[in-house]
Amino acid sequence: MISLQDAIKQLNKEELAPLYTLVGTEYYFIEQFKNALFKKIGEESEAVSLFDLRETAIQDIVIDLETLPFFSERNISIAEFPVFLLASPEKVQVTHDTKRFEQYIEQPAPYSTLVLIAPYERLDRRKSITKKLLKNSVTIDCQPIRDYELRKWLDDMLKLHEIKLTEEAKLRFEAEFGPNLYLLQREVEKLSHYIESEEEVTEEIVSEIMSHSTEQTATDLADAVLERDLERALMIFRQLEKMNEHPVSMIALLSYQFRMMLQAKIYAARGLPLRQIQSSIKAHPYVVKKAYERSQKYDRNTLYKMIDQLAMTDYEIKSGQQDEKIAFELLLYYLIYPKENKTSYI
Repeated sequence: MISLQDAIKQLNKEELAPLYTLVGTEYYFIEQFKNALFKKIGEESEAVSLFDLRETAIQDIVIDLETLPFFSERNISIAEFPVFLLASPEKVQVTHDTKRFEQYIEQPAPYSTLVLIAPYERLDRRKSITKKLLKNSVTIDCQPIRDYELRKWLDDMLKLHEIKLTEEAKLRFEAEFGPNLYLLQREVEKLSHYIESEEEVTEEIVSEIMSHSTEQTATDLADAVLERDLERALMIFRQLEKMNEHPVSMIALLSYQFRMMLQAKIYAARGLPLRQIQSSIKAHPYVVKKAYERSQKYDRNTLYKMIDQLAMTDYEIKSGQQDEKIAFELLLYYLIYPKENKTSYI
């Protein structure tokens, strides 16, 4: 498995490979690879076929790949949600002939490229098809970054857009968006439209621009949840929705907030003071301090249940099991009014 950066370098230097497999839930990486692919093939991007494997059988895609291209030099297909690679595949309306796909993996058409996007945390590596796919394709790691990697990614994005931030401004960015690279990149791009290239941007400027571009953030949502203010939480969600913020991105940000709270809660239970908690958690002190203060309002078991619910809602939206708007509104209700659950994580 290779990193996104290495995959893009390889893509730019070499001919297209017959098979690419993207594994992971970080949509920023997935979109970056797709953009690099479209840039490489230029005008032929319009001829790319897009498939959802929850609705289209893999053997039908194989037929397309094995058909000689008519209007372009190469057949290029992008197929998402290969449920047959999971240990417990979700129920879908189509039947996948995985044996047929295994044959294709071993002898792919030289005039075709298949990009398989698996937005999952893990695949079932015990399956024959998974083993063959990972062995015979360019496999790209698209898992979310670790908290301690965030600063490097932020610095790279700022350098690309020739933006200079003060340390306090960087901390504000990290506190607001956590390790969600998709939102981080979008906010850096917005920032680049407001400032001069030589100007050093302070936290005050960042706050002002954020208030114009994203009037309410996931931090506000987290505060509304902690205050058990459902009406305010729904209002913030609808404002964000009008600004084209996707529920999956909001879930990622909320998950980051609550995971940090849980970590702070666990360390506090061991008797560690705030300063030691800040040095133990690989995140910036400001972020840890906020998480520590918020964690006082919940017991550990409730935090575990809330994080589980966030993960479940994320999966249900990505797998198409629930309408994203309804799923997120139900999630807010659950987080604000946690149901009685006898399961204990302590």
